[in-house]
Amino acid sequence: MAKDIEYLRLLSRQFPNRQSAVTEIINLNAILELPKGTEYFFSDIHGEDKAFIHLLRSSSGMIRSKIRELFGKSMAEREQSELAALIYYPKRKLKKTEREFLSEEDPEGFLEWQRLSIYRLIRLCRYVSSKYTRSKVRKKIPKSYVYIIEELLQVDETQDDKQIYYRSIVNTIVSIGSGKNLITVLCDLIHNLSIDSLHIIGDIFDRGPHPDLVMEELRKYKDVDIEWGNHDISWIGAFCGNTACVCNVVRIALSYNHFDLLEDSYGINLRPLSMFAQEVYGEDPCSRFQPHLLDENEYDSVSPELAARMHKAIAIIQFKLEGQLILRHPEYEMEDRLLLQRIDFAKGVLSLYGKEIPLLDKSFPTLDPSDPYRLTPAEQKLVDTLASSFRHSQLLKKHVRFLFAHGQLYKIVNQNLLFHGCIPLRKDGSFDEIYIRGKSYAGRALMDLFNQKIRDAYFLHGDDPEEARDHAEAVDLLWYLWCGKRSPLFGKSRIATFERYFTEDPELRHESMNPYYALSASRETVERILQEFGISPEQGHIVNGHVPVKEKEGELPYRADGKLFVIDGGLSRSYHQKTGIAGYTMIFNSRSIAIASHKPFSEGHESSPKVDIIQHFDPRIRVADTDTGTMLKKQISELEELLLAYQEGLISES
Repeated sequence: MAKDIEYLRLLSRQFPNRQSAVTEIINLNAILELPKGTEYFFSDIHGEDKAFIHLLRSSSGMIRSKIRELFGKSMAEREQSELAALIYYPKRKLKKTEREFLSEEDPEGFLEWQRLSIYRLIRLCRYVSSKYTRSKVRKKIPKSYVYIIEELLQVDETQDDKQIYYRSIVNTIVSIGSGKNLITVLCDLIHNLSIDSLHIIGDIFDRGPHPDLVMEELRKYKDVDIEWGNHDISWIGAFCGNTACVCNVVRIALSYNHFDLLEDSYGINLRPLSMFAQEVYGEDPCSRFQPHLLDENEYDSVSPELAARMHKAIAIIQFKLEGQLILRHPEYEMEDRLLLQRIDFAKGVLSLYGKEIPLLDKSFPTLDPSDPYRLTPAEQKLVDTLASSFRHSQLLKKHVRFLFAHGQLYKIVNQNLLFHGCIPLRKDGSFDEIYIRGKSYAGRALMDLFNQKIRDAYFLHGDDPEEARDHAEAVDLLWYLWCGKRSPLFGKSRIATFERYFTEDPELRHESMNPYYALSASRETVERILQEFGISPEQGHIVNGHVPVKEKEGELPYRADGKLFVIDGGLSRSYHQKTGIAGYTMIFNSRSIAIASHKPFSEGHESSPKVDIIQHFDPRIRVADTDTGTMLKKQISELEELLLAYQEGLISES
């Protein structure tokens, strides 16, 4: 009881008398009756900044729908599209419109356009904010604009005197030159009101040109969580000093010709690698290592020939470092990936599974057959230089800090279990296990262990020998999470990177999926996983990504009677031909769960998504039915205890 009284005394500092406590109880009970906010779920962004930012700013097409609902009878379709374009990209649209009016020598016309745009944006703000409290809306408005926007939102336009007041505010703002700023703020407010919370289910990095710009966009959102994917973990590993991850990150970036990302965005010094590659592989055509030319570098133009040599150089170093990791950690059970020792250099073949497989590239100038995983002195120096670049990148440091502040391996929110890849299963449907220091982990315990190890790799530091050992093991484990056969982020039997480079045997290149991916099509399996994580099998869902859904082959993003959502629709351009679409958004609001399927993004020619309602809710879901509602009910209960303490004289009112 003493502890309860002490807590209530602390609470009384915030609510110093009965009236203040009663007012807050009334407020919280009212919030419980509001419709739940809209949650957006994205997965596998893979550095496609333009496409992803468009999905965010358009709320996956929902803002265009709101415009149609509100202005469909009063505005032509072209005007609605113009308003949508303004909301998505306000600065760009403002510049374009201002140039058009000035070219026609009509500055007054531009001022009138600003007034009209502000009126329309205010109406739309009012419409999309209708299910939120004034307090919640206020928190989303920049402080310098709170008074003005709140006044405009609360005006009753049907009253003549209020109309005069309303017009006066808008006219003054435009006449003093602040109209463009207000328009930009209102557009940002509409974005924030349309997306109440944002869930990113892994793989922000790799393949696409600018994961850095994706990260910068995410940092603008207050309520965002990230469930790490294996590509994210590889970048985290590179920052934390795992040299195999350093090489992996560089290798993938070079394979997609993303020199700008490494050198200009993150400040990774690639000159030592280019010099090393030119010296060691200068006469090697490196034809198996030609980069995918999906994007052009704006600042760092590198010839495909040099890019291929750099690509091969870093790949060979990576295979060596991975071999060292596997030998250092027999518990990973990845001896089948020790391929360098299986090369017959004289014959130019790979001896594997009782077969001799011809190698497509037989030039290995830095490999010592007697010790194939040892780095040459020049390779070691290069790796140290690259690792130092990653460690000292200020932008990467900021982004990794954000990944840890908002990230985790999995998240449970509103009866939804979010994770990137899979929950490792055996063929019989039981949870697969891994042994760490002689102890077995499976299911939720395995996910919790890996989650803690990832944090240890980032946060553990110190001179204590045991802590140093734990930190080193955790850093090594980041590579295992990238590609280990029981990694929930990888979800495959093996990673066949070497085979894809050096052989043409489709069997050798094949990577078998974890049984989870077949078994999770059954409702029984999904419900068993939900129970393992303490989620109601009847109400809960699983949401994950990682494996692109091939819609054009008839695959669906929802399975197991709508209990499982796989929302990797191939936002990365390298998957468009396989999937037939360009990503999914799952939208969970008070009325329904829906899946939006997006067409490939083309700047200036944005198309509306196809939206399928998967589950309809009648009545609407209220805040009371959500995790936020559970928290608010607890606060109400504590405030009621405080009222009782005031009434009984246990705590004095101020």
